[in-house]
Amino acid sequence: MSANTDGGSDTVALVEQLARRGRAAQRSLAASDTASRARGLEQAAAAIREQAPAILTSNARDMEAARASGLSPAMLDRLALDEARLTAIADAVASVARLPDPVGEEIDRREAPAGMTLVRRRIPVGLIGIIYESRPNVTADAAALCVMSGNAALLRGGSEAVHSNRALHAAFARGLADAGLPAEAVQLLPTQDRAAVGAMLQAAGLIDMIVPRGGKGLVARVQADARVPVLAHLDGLCHTYVHAAADPEMAEAIVLDAKMRRTGICGATETLLLDAAFPAAGKVLATLLDAGCELRGDARARAIDPRVGEASAEDWDTEYLDAVLSVAVVDGPEAAMAHVAAHSSGHTDAIVTADDQVAARFLAEVDSAIVMHNASTQFADGGEFGLGAEIGIATGRLHARGPVALEGLTTYKWQVLGHGEVRGGEVRG
Repeated sequence: MSANTDGGSDTVALVEQLARRGRAAQRSLAASDTASRARGLEQAAAAIREQAPAILTSNARDMEAARASGLSPAMLDRLALDEARLTAIADAVASVARLPDPVGEEIDRREAPAGMTLVRRRIPVGLIGIIYESRPNVTADAAALCVMSGNAALLRGGSEAVHSNRALHAAFARGLADAGLPAEAVQLLPTQDRAAVGAMLQAAGLIDMIVPRGGKGLVARVQADARVPVLAHLDGLCHTYVHAAADPEMAEAIVLDAKMRRTGICGATETLLLDAAFPAAGKVLATLLDAGCELRGDARARAIDPRVGEASAEDWDTEYLDAVLSVAVVDGPEAAMAHVAAHSSGHTDAIVTADDQVAARFLAEVDSAIVMHNASTQFADGGEFGLGAEIGIATGRLHARGPVALEGLTTYKWQVLGHGEVRGGEVRG
């Protein structure tokens, strides 16, 4: 590891030590069969359920500290656990155990001109570093996906969730050990020293991929400083465009859900685009306002309802993660797609319309990881896609895009099956 990390030598040594342990555990994990890894996740889910009282007590400590520090309501919502959410976390871990195992899958097979058989098979990436903020569920979700795909995980959670993360990790590791799998396949950094993040980012050759999950500042730092490949998740600057041909009741229901179901998640709509020819714009805005959503709009949006505040230039590029929504009135699909192209983060964008031709064009031309027709952007979730838990939603263009689940945590190798072929002309005995 490079000596010019922003951490001290003790922190660098700690990260190196954990990474080497993780790599050793990953080799053992990759050699295990599907049933063994599935059994490990079932045991981990059972341990989370059994340890629910201790986990919820730990979360209560984090919540108390977070409120005292003035954490925003949206961030508090991300941090909070209750019995229902903890049950959902355990269920998500167990559901990953039932997913098709991509490891060893034959992607394709072909014959080389020289006569060998060429086979591409999926293999684990290796040791994956996950750096995340606020959400303790990431501890279990990321661990489950890494284990099932044959990868080891080195987790670094945010300080606001430190007790929750430690309790969840302890339960998960116990479950792996109970199933005969190496507990060190999933490790949680025992320090909240920010220097540990720098050490992870510089750990080329030890950590094979970094996945950041958090705010713009975290992701920007990871992308700027990493010497390790990064699977990035940028802002959730999601748009919903209500076309002139949208069903008014459907539009009202979708927009309300897309913004207000949970305002603090990355799939929440942050900008509403209303077609100038949509006849029920006033009803949609009134429904949002009555639900407690602050609206910030352009001049035409403010003319529809005087309760709409004035949007600044920055509002169109802001991920609020709160009950705040930008609203613009646009002149048709061209203008809507131009607005999306100028301001979307490439996460999730949706159109509401009964015109299938307009919808098909929007789906084809909007360049985002997820594009939707007549559905709430809050469905931008690996579980809702049938992928089980997700490690994040990738907004880049390489390796994986959209919800990243098991397949997104694999790469591949070529296997060449020969019959004595040589290259280099005549072979002399």
